Amino acid sequence: MAQSTRSGEAKKAGLRVVHVVVAGDIGGAERLLVDLASRPEESGAEHVVALFTPNRALAAMFERAGLTIRDRGPVLENPVAYLWRSLGPSDVAWLAGVLREERADVAHLHTFASHVLGTRAARRAGVPTLRTEHHVQYFVDPSTKSFTLWSLARVDRSVAISQYVADWVRRAVPAVAAKQRVVLNGVDADYFSPRPRSAEAAARPFTFVVVCRLEPWKGIDLVVEAAAMASGFDVEIVGDGSEKPRLARMIQEKGLGDRVRVLGYLADPRSSIADADAFVSASRDEPLGLAVLEALAMERPVVGFAGGGIPEIVQDGRTGWLVHERTAELLSRTMADAASDRERARRFGIAGRAFVDGHCRIESMCRGYRAVYEELAQAKAPREP
Repeated sequence: MAQSTRSGEAKKAGLRVVHVVVAGDIGGAERLLVDLASRPEESGAEHVVALFTPNRALAAMFERAGLTIRDRGPVLENPVAYLWRSLGPSDVAWLAGVLREERADVAHLHTFASHVLGTRAARRAGVPTLRTEHHVQYFVDPSTKSFTLWSLARVDRSVAISQYVADWVRRAVPAVAAKQRVVLNGVDADYFSPRPRSAEAAARPFTFVVVCRLEPWKGIDLVVEAAAMASGFDVEIVGDGSEKPRLARMIQEKGLGDRVRVLGYLADPRSSIADADAFVSASRDEPLGLAVLEALAMERPVVGFAGGGIPEIVQDGRTGWLVHERTAELLSRTMADAASDRERARRFGIAGRAFVDGHCRIESMCRGYRAVYEELAQAKAPREP
């Protein structure tokens, strides 16, 4: 199976962490893993990815980052495949074998589909387990809740990516508090560094950029509706997903083709962020917002709804604008207000970069996970009966 070369820095690291990823999409969890695992000196560990995916682009992304991959090969992604993979014998046996062969000190579970599989395999191999809680939706959905709760009761540590996620999980499962930690997502502030707008962008109207997967909970339809309710600004949408056709129809029906543009997925969104005046997030209860942090790191202020973890990283009236009611009307008024003063937006952007430097750099995230890894390495998980 696919193996990438371990770096010299990784060989010097003291601990070995196997990340269990069962996923079909490339999202925030996968990007966080790359940032964490590609910094062995800061995270204090050598990292391996045990990968189950039907998406070869995801495997390629890990390979480009220079990560060591133990690839299960092309797998199916559907409810039946999930049940077989989680509850059946073969994938658990394969993953337990990987953990033993890699001499893992910690099994790090990232995606919902890794929860039961990774927990069973780690217990069989006698390896301590860490789960990162990237979202709370799998605690709400009846089809996923029982599986994720089973795993959560048996893992050794649970890391929440924001205080919002930590509080939500503790309310849902009070017993988790003793083994829960909070490690804010971090951004590569050297890669996402400030850059000037292009000459073409500087000459156009005030422009908001959206960077996210185009799925219903991201609320991009509210951004389109907000643009239709006010003038004086444009919107560029970077991303792909199930909502893309519906958004294209909305833009056409509302006559916004000259003001709202869907650019599709961009592997590197930095040029689009740099050419914008501000970033907008319309997600429903965003756990934290990695793209929001990337925009702040590039000195772009943020308009976002005051829900989920957004208030932890967007300071109202200092680094952006918080919208306190989830309506297109109030979002529209807030965007129009932001667009009315470019100099104020520039000041907010500078303050946003300072916030990232002080609180949300990738280095601080790696140090947070390093502390949890070292804590876990002192323990030994019980073997599965």
